[in-house]
Amino acid sequence: MEDYFSSFSSFVVRFRDSANLFLSQFEPLALLLAPLLTLVIARALHSLLSVIHDKGFKATLIGLFMTSVKLIPGVKSYIDAEKQKVVDKLQSGSKSKREEWRTELPTTGFGVGIIEEMKDAKSKDVDWQGKCSGTVYIGGSESEGHFSLINEACSMFAHTNPLHLDVFQSVGRFEAEVVAMTADLLGSKEKASGGQICGNMTSGGTESILLAMKTSRDYMKMKKGITKPEMVIAESAHSAYDKAAQYFNIKLRRVPVNKEFKADVKAIRKHINRNTIMIVGSAPGFPHGIIDPIEELGKLADSYGICFHVDLCLGGFVLPFARKLGYPIPPFDFSVKGVTSVSIDVHKYGLAPKGTSVVLYRNHEIRKHQFVAVTEWSGGLYVSPTIAGSRPGALIAGAWAAMMSLGQQGYMENTRKIMEASKTIEKGIKEISELFIIGKPDMTIVAFGSSVLDIFEVNDIMSRKGWHLNALQRPNSLHICVTLQHVPVVDTFLQDLRDAVQTVKENPGPISGGLAPIYGAAGKMPDRGMVQELLVNYMDGTC
Repeated sequence: MEDYFSSFSSFVVRFRDSANLFLSQFEPLALLLAPLLTLVIARALHSLLSVIHDKGFKATLIGLFMTSVKLIPGVKSYIDAEKQKVVDKLQSGSKSKREEWRTELPTTGFGVGIIEEMKDAKSKDVDWQGKCSGTVYIGGSESEGHFSLINEACSMFAHTNPLHLDVFQSVGRFEAEVVAMTADLLGSKEKASGGQICGNMTSGGTESILLAMKTSRDYMKMKKGITKPEMVIAESAHSAYDKAAQYFNIKLRRVPVNKEFKADVKAIRKHINRNTIMIVGSAPGFPHGIIDPIEELGKLADSYGICFHVDLCLGGFVLPFARKLGYPIPPFDFSVKGVTSVSIDVHKYGLAPKGTSVVLYRNHEIRKHQFVAVTEWSGGLYVSPTIAGSRPGALIAGAWAAMMSLGQQGYMENTRKIMEASKTIEKGIKEISELFIIGKPDMTIVAFGSSVLDIFEVNDIMSRKGWHLNALQRPNSLHICVTLQHVPVVDTFLQDLRDAVQTVKENPGPISGGLAPIYGAAGKMPDRGMVQELLVNYMDGTC
């Protein structure tokens, strides 16, 4: 043993002498800076590899190239000028209209006379009746029927605020009942739900999704200690998840959909890691009206012990009734094991006033992470359930009135009408040889594209005819979200679409003032960062 230690000590001495001899040829400052430089290079490589992992090699390379090009004198200013031309085109003269807008209070108020000016301003709005994809879900005119009922209900409670529940007890009751009735539609009474479904009303689907993401983040931090949260979603999932990722510092991983345009369960599984807090499914997805494989995603989430949010903003008040009408609707609600939260808009097919949605959770243990409680404020103890503090009680009352006035029979009849209209439109589009349907729509959205025509040119022609459709990408396509407004005009829509296709077929090329070239260029533009800048600049000049 003594010989071993002696031999080892001799080796250490020789190694030290050799190392010192080798290093003696370098300047001391170089020896000091070398480790620091190595660390800087290592961190830079780590950052580069992280960007490549998140965005892909091609996107990263393009981004670096564009950043380098902009460093050339004059290039950045040229690119900025070209971007501004695109922004001006998108705004289509709205700047000139803004020049007439007031920028200060009138010296003397208009009193009740201002109502006449409001009526005049409203009369100049776009004629949306029966012409808009989605947008307005209630049928008929604004002065009668369900519209009139909603308006009266809202006006009765225009002054109320559920922040003060001790004062406006009626509004507190309305909200609780809206949440309970909505939960009942989504399986709260079924044994598989666990019997603890709970939630709150919000201002819309985006806030519902934001709250579900924030709640899931904090719940998983408590449950698993995850401090660098990530979520995995299909590329068809709503853009509200991107907003939530930015707001709440959650890394977002979007994965391609499968050949049926549904969330790809295998692809999602590959992206789950130790930092994953949740996955997402849509029923249906906004782009194509297709329901993701909720049961499979639920099993996946349950096997990893992570959260699973189902976006039912569009389908929540339709799918339960469509199933009862005999449509082949797969499982989508809290009866599916693994579902931890759901978002559902009452202001869509719940036919409530705009600004009403519900976020639901499987149990109170999860929902408690949604609330914000403040104990050290000089203004007193404070606790709030949603992002907003003060909330409009009028909208809550309007949502309650909508649900109570329609009842199950009313929603069933409305679902029958819009589902039949959707299927008629789907069938009619299939009969137009130049067009094809994207996937197999499950609900009331019909998306369509073309292999022989520029579909965005078709959209420009439809816009000239007064229609407002949604332009999609990957693939380039359009969709119509069918509402009660469309039920009486299905034949008109199909005839206008046939005429638009024929016009583009006979006269290919963009029309004057159309947006087809911009849509097409944006889809082909490899530098997605530049597309993002265009959108931000457009919004900055619009609001």
